[in-house]
Amino acid sequence: MALAIARGRTNADIAAELAMGITTVKAHVSSILTKLGLDNRTQITLLAHDSGLA
Repeated sequence: MALAIARGRTNADIAAELAMGITTVKAHVSSILTKLGLDNRTQITLLAHDSGLA
């Protein structure tokens, strides 16, 4: 899911791709942000880019 975020996918896009509800995607995004100590989706993108993942 973090790679989908890094690629600029919206919550709705991710939900459709993974057959999840948008609320579930939002919960997972929040969990990723918390676990990585980040504040927003842009930071996920930067982290993935800097790590060579995206």
